[in-house]
Amino acid sequence: MATGSMETALMSDPTAKLPDDILVEIISRVPYKSTRCCKCVSTRWRDLIAHPDHREKLPQLTLAGFFYKIYDLKRRPPDSHGYLSVSGNWCPIDASLSFLPKCEKIDLLDCCNGLLLCRCSKPYPEEPDYLVCNPATEKWVTFPANEWSSESYARLGFDPAVSSHFYVFELVPAVALNWNLKYEYNIEEVGIYSSKAGGWTHQIEWDDPIEIRNFSGGTFLSGVLYLCSYNNLVAAIDVEGNCRFIPVPTLNDARCGPYIYASRGQLYVANYGAAEVSIWVLEDSCSEDYWTLKHNASYLQLFGSSSKEYYGVISAHPEDDVLFITVETTLPGCPYLPYVPLFSESLADGH
Repeated sequence: MATGSMETALMSDPTAKLPDDILVEIISRVPYKSTRCCKCVSTRWRDLIAHPDHREKLPQLTLAGFFYKIYDLKRRPPDSHGYLSVSGNWCPIDASLSFLPKCEKIDLLDCCNGLLLCRCSKPYPEEPDYLVCNPATEKWVTFPANEWSSESYARLGFDPAVSSHFYVFELVPAVALNWNLKYEYNIEEVGIYSSKAGGWTHQIEWDDPIEIRNFSGGTFLSGVLYLCSYNNLVAAIDVEGNCRFIPVPTLNDARCGPYIYASRGQLYVANYGAAEVSIWVLEDSCSEDYWTLKHNASYLQLFGSSSKEYYGVISAHPEDDVLFITVETTLPGCPYLPYVPLFSESLADGH
């Protein structure tokens, strides 16, 4: 770096001259909420706070709870949302989202790094809007959906350490009735909305539609949205509209498709079969992607019982080696969206 550039950097960031250990000591003395904001200052601050050597000294990402959908035909509307806290009352939020603008119906779609993605329905014939909000600060922003949005799935991409802007990936299904008279929702098109551009920037059409698992959700990591399918593939779509497919490890007795999640900056896949669950991590190399087995455990080891019940991974902790598993008998599953509060006030163009 030239001398002039170095002087400019030091003037704009007085902490640039501080050694890492001194800066970590300073950050360790601020409240947890402020630590979360510190991660957004620069890549250096973010990496220091997330570094394994500093875990004991610095407050880390804390999973506050789960947003989830409620399906009840006796209710009006029959689908709504709930919130389950897993960390006490350290982070009180308005889980009912009453601070949002009034609309006919709010459909909770996704959660990513502290932001929620919702669809706001309007009286016919008006088209729905998308809404992105921060429950911790009660800030929100809306933008118009496409004409096919009411028939689409959508996923949110957001990384506060990189930008206050977000992306919405809209998945357009081609609905077909298969040979055993069950509907298949194969995704044939993906639209990408950028809050920075203020509009829909990319549109991807797949020659061979792929069936994306609705309840598995999506995982946004390093500018890429990962979606799990029933075809033993993970679809990786970046914010520029580029797409590739990654084969995933499989079990011979797999109960259903794998579950993908991000933890400590890496992508993991959980496969659950008739008697065991296995955890794999995606290793990134220059030539190809490959999976490494990290954990393997039987349900008997985990729960002290056989596989009479249906065990399924619903979520994972973003920073700890913790999986959340449900035991299902007759009730259908539903999406569980892990919520980690974001206390930064910045939400691009938010109210």
